[in-house]
Amino acid sequence: MAGFNITVAGDSAINLEFGNIISEKTNGLIRAAAQTLEADPINGVIELVPTFCSLMVVYNPCVVGYDELTSQVRGKLRGLVATTGGIHRVVKIPVCYGGDFGPDLGDVAEHAGMSAEEVIAIHSGHDYLIDMLGFLPGFAYLGGLDERLHTPRLATPRTRIEPGAVGIGGAQTGIYPLASPGGWRIIGRTPVRPYDPDRESPILYAAGDYLRFVPITPQEFSLIETQVESGTYECEIVKGRATTSVQAGTAGEQSEGCEASERSSADDAIAVPQTESDNDHAAGSTAWSEGREASERNASERAAAPQVDAVPQANQKEEDEDALWV
Repeated sequence: MAGFNITVAGDSAINLEFGNIISEKTNGLIRAAAQTLEADPINGVIELVPTFCSLMVVYNPCVVGYDELTSQVRGKLRGLVATTGGIHRVVKIPVCYGGDFGPDLGDVAEHAGMSAEEVIAIHSGHDYLIDMLGFLPGFAYLGGLDERLHTPRLATPRTRIEPGAVGIGGAQTGIYPLASPGGWRIIGRTPVRPYDPDRESPILYAAGDYLRFVPITPQEFSLIETQVESGTYECEIVKGRATTSVQAGTAGEQSEGCEASERSSADDAIAVPQTESDNDHAAGSTAWSEGREASERNASERAAAPQVDAVPQANQKEEDEDALWV
């Protein structure tokens, strides 16, 4: 069981603060609180917004007053226990590492004192807990980046980072869902759209889910990108041993999902032809091959387990101080 403090956030919101340390336990408490208040809603509460260490409760003061709200919240959350372990949603995100897709992969590798292949294998080697969403619609702040990959942000941020860029900033990693300025080191890019306002569910994932990065080739990137544009691609979502899918393209379309992209890697008939521009990605493709083998070995080990393992936390001081900067 764990307690929390209530602070005022303007005239129509309160914050339930569960501490000041970013950790899986804190995240579990926040998720448990949100799930409890969603299952047994308070009249007048409009929205619940999870963050790193707190849960914001937005309410209509014309329907429920502050004293009544805080009294009900304390009553409903008495004896709260963190949500940990069990079966989680794991969203698989295909990523093409290196080359034009990941111009900073070499810098990250040099900083870590390892090869690009090793960076890819480590980065795609386990699942990342989504602590919160923020900064941009669908921007997931992920916990659990291996300490060996912690890399300082760029001294001079880029004025534009492409949608789908996968980067490392300090002790965190994440995906830029939209074009944006940013200072994270870009190591790859996904053709999937984490955020699509025209989709029935605009954001592919939620706080409390996990992301799993799956290395792909430039040819697979082009194929998936085409499928996303036509609304025929779906990201695979894993729940323990079971799988389901959520659409990653345009809302309302049917899809063959990740199986189509997996078949494409072995089927020459639908492979995307090599072009001169593809040669720019040669370094990334070479790194991809060894990185993917390691990633697949890790995936096989995960598949043998009935549930997602707990995600280890990154260096706490660095993550707490720099977490929100992109």
